[in-house]
Amino acid sequence: MLVYQDKLSGDELLSDSFPYKELFEGVLWEVEGKWVIQGALEVDIGANPSAEGGEDEGVDDQTVKVVDIVDTFRLQEQPPFDKKTFVGWVKKYIKNLTPKLDDEAAAIFKKNVEPATKFLMSKLSDLQFFVGESMHDDAATVFAYYKEGAADPTFLYFAHGLREVKC
Repeated sequence: MLVYQDKLSGDELLSDSFPYKELFEGVLWEVEGKWVIQGALEVDIGANPSAEGGEDEGVDDQTVKVVDIVDTFRLQEQPPFDKKTFVGWVKKYIKNLTPKLDDEAAAIFKKNVEPATKFLMSKLSDLQFFVGESMHDDAATVFAYYKEGAADPTFLYFAHGLREVKC
């Protein structure tokens, strides 16, 4: 299994069990999330204790509906960015990430980060913002939005900010 960690914070943000699609020459990865139900589920085995003279104990139903990626990687939702905050974050992120890239990756990233950023800015009002478990200030931000008509969220990652770790 492969886990993808944020190069700046070390937080685990994704794994290979979630397939991705590359956008903007691989600068962004698009990953489909899913709403899942988690917790105790009541199972009906057909018995009726009250009809058989016993008490109907029931089950304390502790189910919760969560998004698989958010839950699995303990992503922490952040307040939304306005345009000014987003641009400031992107500039700082590029400045911090670029020295951690080899020359070839840095060239691809620099060439394609602008159209990827414009794409994100065009969706700014629809995006949810997440960071890794450590909530590190300079770390990667994971973006989520709902495609038109979709019931499940789509996540966007800056791929160059991820380090592949074999588990």
